[in-house]
Amino acid sequence: MSKTRLAREFYARNTVQVAKDLLGKTLVRKIGKKTISGIITETEAYRHRDDPASHAFRSMTERNKAMFGEVGHAYVYFTYGMYYCVNAVAKSRNFQAGAVLIRALEPKDGIDAMIQNRKTDNISNLTNGPAKITIALGITKNHYGEDLVSSPHLYITDEDKMDGKVIAGSRVGIKHGTEKLWNFKIRA
Repeated sequence: MSKTRLAREFYARNTVQVAKDLLGKTLVRKIGKKTISGIITETEAYRHRDDPASHAFRSMTERNKAMFGEVGHAYVYFTYGMYYCVNAVAKSRNFQAGAVLIRALEPKDGIDAMIQNRKTDNISNLTNGPAKITIALGITKNHYGEDLVSSPHLYITDEDKMDGKVIAGSRVGIKHGTEKLWNFKIRA
């Protein structure tokens, strides 16, 4: 089992394939000497002109410009007036924009810090949603554009811990593009 960071080339592929391939990898957040991490168990792909649910569907804005930028960077956005969500910018040359939303993690390192950050000791409810992940790992707007390939604070490692089958389904909480089965989960 390797603990190397994912290389830029990993993200420079079809967004939907990257979303599947991120399952079983580990999202790592370093705060000082503390490591907080979790195994990615659910993702969603969002592309560009072929995806009306994507923030990048219409055009580039100040909010979504990271999706149009270099692959392997974090796209962190604010939603519902109170929560952040973290994505990895991923796209092939065929698309101008794309990102993979990290929807759920299996807590791994720094569980005590996650419990403190989330103010709950229910492990099964700790990181089972995109906003819960950012709260548990202390990811904020300050991580917008963070280079996941070289950052000492936020990155994804290639640990390939896949125990289970990949299930594809509809993305959560969208009104458009519901026919695209671009939500991926690990099921035992």
